[in-house]
Amino acid sequence: MSSHSPNRRIISLLALVTLVCLFDSCQKQAQQPAQAQARQAPAPATPEVGPKFERPPHVLRVCADPNNLPFSNRRGEGFENKLAELLAKDLGSKVEYTWWAQRRGFLRNTLLAGLCDVVIGLPRDVEMANTTQPYYRSTYVFVTRRARGLHIRSFDDTALRQLRIGVQVIGDDGANSPPAHALSRRGIVNNLIGYSVYGDYESDSPPSRIVAAVAQGEVDVAAVWGPLAGYFAAEQREPLDIVPVSPQIDGGLPQAFDLSMAVRRNDMARLGVLNQFLQRRRAAIDQILDSYHVPRATPPGVRR
Repeated sequence: MSSHSPNRRIISLLALVTLVCLFDSCQKQAQQPAQAQARQAPAPATPEVGPKFERPPHVLRVCADPNNLPFSNRRGEGFENKLAELLAKDLGSKVEYTWWAQRRGFLRNTLLAGLCDVVIGLPRDVEMANTTQPYYRSTYVFVTRRARGLHIRSFDDTALRQLRIGVQVIGDDGANSPPAHALSRRGIVNNLIGYSVYGDYESDSPPSRIVAAVAQGEVDVAAVWGPLAGYFAAEQREPLDIVPVSPQIDGGLPQAFDLSMAVRRNDMARLGVLNQFLQRRRAAIDQILDSYHVPRATPPGVRR
């Protein structure tokens, strides 16, 4: 495994690759080891277009991935689909989707192109859009077979030096997720097995492969983005344990992230409507997240 100087913003957002994958707005540089750095082509200037929002429209135009459970799919089976339906009902509207794989260029080709108006799940600090207050915070988790009784909770657990560890990698570049950086910082590299979050897009929900690998004994433990892990672990015949990575910030690199809804940067009226919805329907939103086994995290220093 080679060592490069990865882009800090890219590394942070890799944690959310199942939501939008590589954002084109990443800029700041970091000095941490990595297996590989994602190539980042400069994004062309994109005008913020789209209709002005004055009142709840008859159609709620949502930007979404057609094959990305547990978040969304064309059959409306993801929790972001359910949240879109809840929002539309609240506004007296109906949902209309613009489908686009959530990879590099997702925002540029959907929301910023004016083809749709709302993204249901984006990191709170994404620079290309205007985001609501967070409606959940999740974290990377360790996934293990319950029968093994491994109880891995930290990257400092000495057992990780002997175990086969599954980690998520992004795209053809094989770029690292935050857990892979945390492990490589400790010199744990030779026993890592990478699973692409892209995979074969013709198959259902390709990122699920890493969770199945734990259930089938292909790896001993996997560090997986929480919503994906919780949902697909519940579908396995082999009982799996899900344990949040601790601490939430490792070597300055976040392992937990706030998730929000997003609109274009100039769409302040719609942003206000979404924030009101999130406050008003808090209980219903939590119920949907619970039904999809989405693990939630409390920000450091905040008491429950």
